[in-house]
Amino acid sequence: MSARAGKIVVVGSLNMDIVVKTSRFPERGETLSGQEVHFHPGGKGANQAVACARQGHETVMLGAIGEDAFGSSLAESLESSGVDTRYLLTKPGVATGIASITLAEQDNSIVVVPGANGALTPDDVMAWQPVISEAAIMLIQFEIPMEVVSAAVHAAHKAGVKVILNPAPACEIPEDLVKKVTYITPNQSELHAITGIDPSADGLESAMDALLARGPEFVVATLGSRGAAWKERGGSLRRAATHHVDVVDTTGAGDAFNGGLACSLAINREIGDNVKHGIAVSALAVTKFGAQDGMPTLQEVELFKSVHENEGSCHDSNKNDH
Repeated sequence: MSARAGKIVVVGSLNMDIVVKTSRFPERGETLSGQEVHFHPGGKGANQAVACARQGHETVMLGAIGEDAFGSSLAESLESSGVDTRYLLTKPGVATGIASITLAEQDNSIVVVPGANGALTPDDVMAWQPVISEAAIMLIQFEIPMEVVSAAVHAAHKAGVKVILNPAPACEIPEDLVKKVTYITPNQSELHAITGIDPSADGLESAMDALLARGPEFVVATLGSRGAAWKERGGSLRRAATHHVDVVDTTGAGDAFNGGLACSLAINREIGDNVKHGIAVSALAVTKFGAQDGMPTLQEVELFKSVHENEGSCHDSNKNDH
């Protein structure tokens, strides 16, 4: 195995998650009494980095924090999970990003304040170019400025590094960016927002085809309780079922999937196995509280997969999702 094989670079956000648990979501203008409040390390980038590191992969986090207690706590948390934080930037005069998360009815709603994440620039990416060039996989999301995402994707593409773009939160994606992406991993709402085609009925394959036509090699769509689907340019639609588990906290479920997918891709497994590994990581993650605290180890995932080996089977499909 080469020095570069298996190394994952995650470019993205770091937030402190301020999590409030309540019995239901408030109506507009309504005040509810919450049951619990917790402070957890988060941010889609940091969550995905922890997911990768706990799967045993060399993982480098590229992002920014502020000069405050939240920033120090986030860096320490990443390091405790085995993530390489040597290249994290501290932005003076800017607060660390935060996410206000409400948990209710086995679901969540999230408001993000970018802070230092929004202070990243393409010049920062230029300084990170040597680190990106050493990776087998670069994983990136949309909680940092689009010009920074574009610069990082260009740097990876130039170096021949495969890129996984997790298009969250959903927004308009520049055409020159999406053409350089190897894998794009929207959930159902993001796929709808990006393509304008509703994937919840019989439009899943049409939506995926519309996205493939813009340049990525693969679309991998997460479908919640219906598992995941993927399609390669020129290939057939494929699916894998999810696993039935006792859900404690869905925060970070998508990040767990993307981290698991990236780890499996980094060791060159077949795409169906990669998707099934991501599903298993995500299924285990939602059984624990906290986005990063819930990320499972490789040993936990392999044991889970062996117990559930008859679930999550892959198959060709041109059928509806009903």
